[in-house]
Parts: sequence; structure tokens; C-alpha cells
Amino acid sequence: MSISTQERVLKTLLLRQECTINELAESVDIKPISVRHHVNKLEAEGLIASTEERHDVGRPRLVYSLTQKGIEQFPKRYLSLTLRLLKQLKESLPEKMVGELFRKIAQDMAGELTEDLETGNLPLEERLNILKDLMATEGFTVAWKKVGDTYHIIEANCPYHHVGETHREICTVSQELIANVTDVPPTQVTCILDGDAHCRYIVPAPE
Repeated sequence: MSISTQERVLKTLLLRQECTINELAESVDIKPISVRHHVNKLEAEGLIASTEERHDVGRPRLVYSLTQKGIEQFPKRYLSLTLRLLKQLKESLPEKMVGELFRKIAQDMAGELTEDLETGNLPLEERLNILKDLMATEGFTVAWKKVGDTYHIIEANCPYHHVGETHREICTVSQELIANVTDVPPTQVTCILDGDAHCRYIVPAPE
């Protein structure tokens, strides 16, 4: 299967990090005027961004690099690297230390995502709505419902599912996010990784 010019531009920027139009044209072997057309399209799609690079003499030139969205066009490569790193980590460290490391990473992620939220005086149901929106920005599909004197948080999909297939410790990310927003440690009762239709967490309703 042939690789499109735009894919070659993205791959060049992934490898080199920054390039001018002329450097991209040379790399993908087409004229600068042609590569500019593809670059403009990729920039409009939010896959690459440009910055001005100034020199002591002459006009500033534009330098192009991948955006985060552009980097995410290569998910399989990053997934493979992540799984290899986690495998080596587990082989090098005691099981308890690996668990603590995952928990610390999850706590840091939850703290960064919720640091600007003012949830201290909010009712639990309002916090659950905030949690739903917050987790959606991270790639989760979440819903909640009240069942008796508990609240059920239903996670229909998880962006870390492929990592979780071999490293279940990744589930601590969901647990820490829920605990951080609701201020209540959740109890997990079902898990997609066990073959269940979804992950389900339960938190008690406030007295």
C-alpha cells in the first residue's frame, strides 16, 4: 500500500521534530509549492503547527512541527513502546513497588486534571456530572445513576483498554479520578477486562 504525501510529511516531522517547507519538500521528494499545499491542509486539520524562526539577517522563516493531535496519528507505535516499557518495569521491580508506582502516576494524573475544579461544596450529583465531562475529555464514555442509597458509575469504554489487557494496574487511573472528584473511594464491581459489558463503580450516597 502506497503512503500518501501527507503521511510522509507527518512521518518526516515525527522523525525530525521540526522542518521548513524546503526541508519537507526535499524529504518527500516533491516541489516546495506542492508540499506547501499539503502542509496548509494538515495545519488546517490541526495535525501540524508553525512557528516563526528569526535570524540576525533576512526575513523570519516558518518552521513546522507535529501537534499532539498529529503525534496521535501514530498510536500503534506508541502503544508498542508503552507495553515494552511496562513489561521491563515489572521484570525489574517488586510487584508491590510496581503497584505503588501505578497508583502514584494515577494520583498525579487525577490531581492535574482536577486542580482547577471547585467541587468542595457541591452536591455529589453535581460532582458526578463534572466527573462525566472530565472523563470524556480523556476518552472515557461514562454515565451514572442512583440505585437505592448508592450511585453507580458506568464506564462503557476505556482509552487504556489495550494497556489494561496485560497491565491491569492501569485501572487505578479511573479509580483515582472518581475518588478525586467525588471525594469518595469507589468500589469496582465489574470490569471490561473480565469480559463484562462495562466497568461499574459504586460510591455511597451521602447521609
